[in-house]
Amino acid sequence: MKKLSEETYPESFGKSRGVGDKEFIAHSENKKKQKHPLKEHLDNSSRIAESFSPREEYKYLFRTVGILHDIGKYQDGFQSYLEYGKPKTPHAAIGAYVASTLGKQFIPLQFAIKGHHAGLPNNEDRKINNQEYAENQNLVETVITRFEDSFPQVLQNLTIAKAKLPDDTLEKECLTRFLFSSLTDADWLNTESHFSPERYTSRNSSTLNFEFLIKALEKTFEELPTNGVINNLRTDARNETAKHYTDPLGFFSLQLPTGLGKTLTSLYWALLHARHHKLKRIIIVLPYINIIDQTALILKNIFGNDLVLEHHSGNIEEDADYNKEENNSNSKQLACENWDAPIIITTSVQFFESLFSNRPFKCRKNHNIADSIVIFDEIQTLPKKYAEPIIVMLKNITALARASFLFCTATQPAFKSREGFNGIENIQPLIEKPEKYFSPTQRVDYELLNELEELPIESVIEKLKTEIESFLVIVNTKAVAKNIFEQISLLATYDYYYHLSTAMCPHHRKEIIQNIIRDLRDKKRIAVISTQLVEAGVDFDFPVVYRAIAPLDSIIQAAGRCNRNGFLEKGRVVLFNIENQRMPDDTYKTLAVWTKGIIKDNPTILHSSNSFEQYYETITKLFVNTDKYDITNERKAFNFKTVAESFKIIDSPTFPLFIKDYSDESKTLFEKISLSQFITKEEYRELQQFCVHEYQNFLTEFGSQIEMLKDTLRIWHGGYNNKLGLVPEDVETVF
Repeated sequence: MKKLSEETYPESFGKSRGVGDKEFIAHSENKKKQKHPLKEHLDNSSRIAESFSPREEYKYLFRTVGILHDIGKYQDGFQSYLEYGKPKTPHAAIGAYVASTLGKQFIPLQFAIKGHHAGLPNNEDRKINNQEYAENQNLVETVITRFEDSFPQVLQNLTIAKAKLPDDTLEKECLTRFLFSSLTDADWLNTESHFSPERYTSRNSSTLNFEFLIKALEKTFEELPTNGVINNLRTDARNETAKHYTDPLGFFSLQLPTGLGKTLTSLYWALLHARHHKLKRIIIVLPYINIIDQTALILKNIFGNDLVLEHHSGNIEEDADYNKEENNSNSKQLACENWDAPIIITTSVQFFESLFSNRPFKCRKNHNIADSIVIFDEIQTLPKKYAEPIIVMLKNITALARASFLFCTATQPAFKSREGFNGIENIQPLIEKPEKYFSPTQRVDYELLNELEELPIESVIEKLKTEIESFLVIVNTKAVAKNIFEQISLLATYDYYYHLSTAMCPHHRKEIIQNIIRDLRDKKRIAVISTQLVEAGVDFDFPVVYRAIAPLDSIIQAAGRCNRNGFLEKGRVVLFNIENQRMPDDTYKTLAVWTKGIIKDNPTILHSSNSFEQYYETITKLFVNTDKYDITNERKAFNFKTVAESFKIIDSPTFPLFIKDYSDESKTLFEKISLSQFITKEEYRELQQFCVHEYQNFLTEFGSQIEMLKDTLRIWHGGYNNKLGLVPEDVETVF
């Protein structure tokens, strides 16, 4: 973020001046009883927005959106509201109308200005807005006259300006999103400098310190073991990948087997690539929150705490006026708002739902994707029904901004353009021949229990009873995991029995995962029953893994938890098919059934490095509509609100339940928030570690065990088991 000097007036706009003795204001008094002059706010917002432009040729538009966004505050009604607290007069709508009168090249500005508080509108809403103000020319002329007195000749210069716009409709729509993001951030930053100068000055803007980061990572590589086949392959893969750092900006893929060090290898290439192209930040996008914790810990151990920013659903977001926010000046928390940090780790949900959102706070950070490298880890986990709109949006970004996107996975999806799929024309592989790394790392043999014909769950449990080594079982639902765990743990023949599922709060899951890793290291005999939450980013290394039939990518990822470090000649992965088993959703079930068929017909597909890409292309042709909600066409129509409502990676919303009696820490936190007037953002982040997310039907069924605190937080008063997690109690009320 660029701090502004005292002289803040863009040269092409001329120095602003007051209108007679009347000083128009943008915001009411701050703590120092100072009002925020409107001309100053427009000047400064304009300068900040211009600095966020993704390319030189668009700077004029970004400067203009800043200078015009609050032109509606020149109304008497709005000035009275600020001065005397009279009913608030809308100001964004009239600003959008003024932009509409300047010419077609300023249409993107209309959307950004109209939505900079309420959210980007649909195209029809914009047209209705224009019609309303076209019929109220007296008000419009008053506002324009007052603006021109403050900024002489600005509107006249705009009407003859040759503002640059892309030719492609979708790129225009994407540029509108960049304008909206930049305006929102610029507006809020300058507003913050008025109401909370201490927050504003606490923002530590920083970009990549290449020499420090690269040397720190290379020092880490030097300390890694080099003996053995796996370690030699890791070194070879890292060196081969690094050779591509001078490649032009664009799309890249890194396909390596599970356990071959994709995280650090991809980051090393990204740092070299960013240094070569003078980029500002690296954004790492991961599928699950629990992987963020692990990845962040690894990177903080290498680079220190200050350079790595974690941003996920634990960072509660909501649109708010700055004069109503609590005064929190923690620089890392502030950086979460707009991703003004050198290395950012976030989730797929956070990244993509922000990208397709129309809400100001969610979109505020999006402009910082420009001048960045985005690393997508485990990219195959993205919902296939959104594959095409996601790829199209990323292509639009590369056309407008300097950025590179890297897809990392052991199971590479088919994202290239083909008939019926608007994909990427060119994806540069960082590993030219992945089979070189896959063939020597075939660390498991697959077994098909009962030839994948359906079995009662009791038969699977009887098979597990015959195991003598540590084993991991991965199933598709919490109910099945609980059932198997309860029966297996009765045996008492293993050192420890563990259960993992989303019925457990994050703090509980992390503790169990660390216990499992410790016990495996210490050669304890353990049995673990889990849902699919361990399939990506969890460094388990079991000699035996059982996996209920699932889509192909889930099976291959599950196999990555078996003989991960190659200590055994071969690990065993046992696939089974429980009769009448439920699946997370219909698409998952369809792909699981299809996978079962192709494995039975050709078991070698599980060892082929290109099998998943072929599988992905086939299933998206046969079963999956890769733009199920017609999002790309809605984008072409500039229907931002509709797009945001359609793009939900998590279809059914879940609601956090705070487990107040989980630990002494959670009890202390509960007492603290119970006594406070409101819950701060920092407290919300702490609360997330002790929350279990449940669907609405659960809340309805067990509502008697839930208390609403301060109208925002649900407190769980029902049962919580130290092995199973949240366990509802069959009682009428418990509090």
